[in-house]
Amino acid sequence: MPGTLTFEGETLPVGIRYKGSVGAWVGCLSGEGFLSTEGEKECTKLSTKIKINWEDSDDTFYEVKKLQFHSQNLDPTKMHERLGYWLFREMGVPAPRSVHARLIINGQFNGIYALTEQIDGRFTRENFDDGTGNLYKEIWPITNSGVPMPAEPLQNALKTNEDEDPTFDIIQQFAQAVVDADGTTRQDVLRQWMNVDQALAYMVVDRAIANDDGVLHFYCGGSEEIEFGGGCNSHNFYWYEDPTEEMMHLIPWDLDNAFDNITGPANPVTPIKDKWGEKTNDCKPFAYGGWGLTQLSAACDPIIGTLATLEQEYQELREAFLAVHSLRKRLKVFQHMGWADKRRRTGSR
Repeated sequence: MPGTLTFEGETLPVGIRYKGSVGAWVGCLSGEGFLSTEGEKECTKLSTKIKINWEDSDDTFYEVKKLQFHSQNLDPTKMHERLGYWLFREMGVPAPRSVHARLIINGQFNGIYALTEQIDGRFTRENFDDGTGNLYKEIWPITNSGVPMPAEPLQNALKTNEDEDPTFDIIQQFAQAVVDADGTTRQDVLRQWMNVDQALAYMVVDRAIANDDGVLHFYCGGSEEIEFGGGCNSHNFYWYEDPTEEMMHLIPWDLDNAFDNITGPANPVTPIKDKWGEKTNDCKPFAYGGWGLTQLSAACDPIIGTLATLEQEYQELREAFLAVHSLRKRLKVFQHMGWADKRRRTGSR
């Protein structure tokens, strides 16, 4: 719907809508069931997307076309996104920036949100030497049946170059090379097509913050209340293919459920049973978690499974991550900002 955005005295016409899928509405609507997507809004705030280039205008806001305000309703700390993405970036993984923002709607303070950077063509141009390549959201290069992903689902997942008659040669050739390799050559294939240190750093941070609703959680099927689609699929990630280097890069996304399961399976939906590199039930789906949803061990996938065989490199990166001086320094910065006191004074939830 149409609206206006005002910041430091400047006002722009924008488009505004709520954003997110089932998880963004949990416990926030009056419909029956915990995961209902029907009924009236009951939460004080919901995640919101603001489109600056509303109605195909050329307007930007500090050179960005979209702003995302994440409600953080499921995050009592209001720190999952800001801290999680910062940790990824500290380890050399391309990840969006996230800060806190006070949002005022129609003159009334609406709460503290996570203002999280949109992953789009501007993001790829800023984070990669050649940022003109294809960006894909939540699609894996290899299907459950072990063949390269066909063109149609890749087209549907494409977030850049949609109108440029894109080809999918790089991601499909990468997938084919992985599928064709055997246990003795697959590591070399990954080194050819991926920045392996960067990919392993991604996994180190992912496991350290228990990002169990991310790339390593292969949800299978669903239940009466949750539907994940056919086969076993992970989500909350992007792939970027660098057209010059012909390299594939993983980008993390949607960290609202990260940190939940650090001390145990507190979240009934998201917990991953396996530790890094483990396989359960002979690579067949199995039930786990408070709601008994089925999942597949991530290490059964040939890409993730091969990364898990690089044990020494993974451990070296893990030790670098656990050199906690930089983390402590950042936490002290947040403390000096008086973040907790600000939350109490504003009554944010």
